[in-house]
Amino acid sequence: MAHLAQLNIAKLLYPIEHPKIADFRNNIDKINTLGEQSKGFVWRYVENPRIATGNEPFADPWIVVNLTVWESIEDLKSFAFNSEHVEIFKERAKWFEKPSSPHMVLWWIPEGKLPTLEEAEEKLELLEKNGDCPHAFTFKKTFEPELKS
Repeated sequence: MAHLAQLNIAKLLYPIEHPKIADFRNNIDKINTLGEQSKGFVWRYVENPRIATGNEPFADPWIVVNLTVWESIEDLKSFAFNSEHVEIFKERAKWFEKPSSPHMVLWWIPEGKLPTLEEAEEKLELLEKNGDCPHAFTFKKTFEPELKS
């Protein structure tokens, strides 16, 4: 059985402590908890304190990273577009730069495996290079997991 990995990144317009980011910052825990309690949620990357070396994926302190695992595309879509998350999503232009390249990618992983930031960065680069494909795609064109025999 496969699970769906999901990455989305966004670059802040202001430092996370800035008053103009307060509405986003003040809702992070609420939305993360909502996601964790949603049907089909499996796992969420929680960043441990670390020193950014510049060699790590998304080492830019202005980039917010959300990496999660879900049981299905439908479960993720339900959380993203049919819960309180959508209200925060609608306000994103107040807090984040408009992306000039792909900022969200989906891909299938074996059940029990957890994605890494390095893998997520590779998937985002694959999507940017090739567009939607079975190994890196978006909600616009989804793919079924490839079953290995």
